[in-house]
Amino acid sequence: MPEPIMRPTARILLLDSHDRILLFQGRGPTTNPDLAWFTPGGGVHAGESVLVAAARELREETGLQARPEEFGPVVAVSEGYWIGSDDTLYYATDHYFLLRTQTVTVDLSAMEELERSLLATYRWWTLDELRATTELVLPVNLPRLLERLLAGDVPTDPVLVAWDR
Repeated sequence: MPEPIMRPTARILLLDSHDRILLFQGRGPTTNPDLAWFTPGGGVHAGESVLVAAARELREETGLQARPEEFGPVVAVSEGYWIGSDDTLYYATDHYFLLRTQTVTVDLSAMEELERSLLATYRWWTLDELRATTELVLPVNLPRLLERLLAGDVPTDPVLVAWDR
């Protein structure tokens, strides 16, 4: 197996005032070719902290502005291999941040063209909808993590969440 390219990411668990979480559907970073629902976020650029990447990715993918310090600590981490469209092997470490917003309008105009081409749709999900869906949602134990966070139990150390099913 070739040596993978390490790819840290910043991902946002974006909750609205109704405790719904924003998820995108598309072909995300997974070894599974199926469409999946996943949180906004993406790769950390060279020399960039995960907090700065979270703020940049939020702006690019949703149009929402937040300062890095508004994100707080990393609440969860997942890791896994995936193969890029050019057959490059990557090993991603996803860092999940919790952020609340009053805004529910999503603006995709600053999203990178490649990301936009992989995106099928997006929607706001309730916890009950996440528990009931048979569609692939990544990370796979997102409902359990979200339940904990909505109960006010924000971990002091990031919890490990499953990368794929």
